[in-house]
Amino acid sequence: MNTKLALSLLAASLALAAPVFATEIVVIVSPKNPATRMFSEQASQFFLGKSSLFTPIERNDSPLRNEFYQKVLGKDATQVKAVWSKLVFTGKGSAPKEYNSDAEVKKAVAADPVAIGYIDKAHVDDTVKVILTVP
Repeated sequence: MNTKLALSLLAASLALAAPVFATEIVVIVSPKNPATRMFSEQASQFFLGKSSLFTPIERNDSPLRNEFYQKVLGKDATQVKAVWSKLVFTGKGSAPKEYNSDAEVKKAVAADPVAIGYIDKAHVDDTVKVILTVP
């Protein structure tokens, strides 16, 4: 076997054997918020504008947002945008504020006792409280 082919096969097998680290998404609120836990079905109500008990804080378009939409809302980004467009058009809601990073979402949620957001679990610290870990 030639060396180039052997190295290619070795590289391919190592790539397949490498562990895949998936992002773990958590739903967060301010530590001042009395909520201690929440089910996915409850969280979806806030991010689809069906309840105004919490103010949703969103990520700008990102793989994390798409995964959150699929796992928690059972929808894709286009479907969620359509829901919010209808609510805004009919005057029944205001679209969630969007931020560019987990750090910005975390800061906005920490500053507002009625805000709810989602971030990668790796970015959680004591400025926010986790109320749901997305399966």
